[in-house]
Amino acid sequence: MWEFTSPKKIVFGEEALEYLKEIEGKKALVITGKTVRKLGFAEKVSKYLEEARIQAEIFDEVEPEPSIETIVEGAKLARDYNPDWLIGLGGGSNMDAAKAIWALYERPDIEVGAISPVEKLGLRKKAHLICIPTTSGSGSEATWATIITDSSSKTKLELASKELVPDIVILDPQLPKSMPPRLTADTGMDALVHSMEAYVNQWRNDFSDAMAIKAIKIIFEYLPRAYENPDDIEAREKMHIAATMSGLAFGNAQAGIAHSMGHALGATFKIPHGRTVGMLLPYVIKYSAKEAAGRYAEIARAIGIEAVTDEECVEELAQAVRALMKKVDLPLCAKDMGLDWETFTGELDELVSRAIVSSESITNPRVPDEEECKKLFTCAFNGEEVDF
Repeated sequence: MWEFTSPKKIVFGEEALEYLKEIEGKKALVITGKTVRKLGFAEKVSKYLEEARIQAEIFDEVEPEPSIETIVEGAKLARDYNPDWLIGLGGGSNMDAAKAIWALYERPDIEVGAISPVEKLGLRKKAHLICIPTTSGSGSEATWATIITDSSSKTKLELASKELVPDIVILDPQLPKSMPPRLTADTGMDALVHSMEAYVNQWRNDFSDAMAIKAIKIIFEYLPRAYENPDDIEAREKMHIAATMSGLAFGNAQAGIAHSMGHALGATFKIPHGRTVGMLLPYVIKYSAKEAAGRYAEIARAIGIEAVTDEECVEELAQAVRALMKKVDLPLCAKDMGLDWETFTGELDELVSRAIVSSESITNPRVPDEEECKKLFTCAFNGEEVDF
C-alpha cells in the first residue's frame, strides 16, 4: 500500500503572495534568514498578514544548513509568542527550519532528532504551516522531510514525518527573481536531481513519475533562460513550479545516491547542496544505469534524445546533463570546486561511511557497497568515467 502526500493547497502564479490576505488567524511567526529579510520579503509577508488582521513576528536567525541550536532557539520563541500560523519563507534551509521549529513548538517534550516517520507528533493542535519558497530548487515546500545540521559531528540529520507536509504552499514568481545567477543554477540543478532520482529509484510510483518527468522537461527548457535573464518571469514561474513538482516527486518516492553523497560532500566541505548533487548526477546516472537503463532511457526520450538503444540513451542523457551544467557555469567534477586531492582523500572514508547509511542510498536503483561508493567519489573528484 502506498500513500501519496501533498500540501492541502498550492497557490501559484502572479501575485500569489496576496493570498495571505485571505487566511484567518490571530498570530503568525515568519521564519526566515537575514538575506531574505534584507530583500524585504519578510516585511512584505507581514504587511499582507496585517491586512488579514493577523499579528506577525519575524524570526530571522536561520542560517544556511540550519543547526539544531537554531531550531531550539526558534521553538522557544514560538512557545513564548504562541502563533497559530508558522510561515517558512526563503530557500530550503528556511523551510526546513520552519518544519522543525513547528514540531518542537507543538511537542516541547522531544528533541530535534526524535522527528521521524514512526513518531506520532500530533501537530496542528496549536498551529498550521505555510511555506513560501523564494528559490526554485529544494522542493521542501512540498515534502515531509527536514534536513538539520548537527554542528558538533558535521552531519546532516535526514528527518521526516508525514505530519510536516505544509498546509499551504505559495509560489509567487516575483520572489525568485531576486536570485543571482549562481543561486539560480545551484537550486535549479537540485530540482533536476530530485526529479531524476525520484523517477528511477526503487520507491517510484505512477503519481511520482508524472510529477518527476514533467519537472525534468521544464527544467531542461527553462533553467538556462532563468539563469541568463533573471527578469524572465515566464522562466521564473516555470522553474518555481518545477521545483515544487520535483518536491512532490521525491517526497513520495525518495531520492538517490547523488543526494546521499552530496549531503556528505556538502556538509564536510561547506559546498552548496545543489552544486554537489548536480556535479554528482552524471556519474550516478552511469553507475545506476546497470539496474535502471530503461528508466533513464525514458527520461532521455522525454527531453528529445533520439538514440536507438537504452544504453545509448543513458550515455547521451549523462552528456545532456553536463551540457546543461555548462550552460549555467557549474563545475563538472569535485576538483573544479576548489578541493585538493590530499584534503579530499583525508575525508574520503568518512564521506563514504556517511553516504552509505543514508536512506537515499538504500532506495537507489543500484545500492553501492563501501568500495563502489569510494570509487564513485573518486571518479567524481577527478572527472573520470564510471565503468564499473
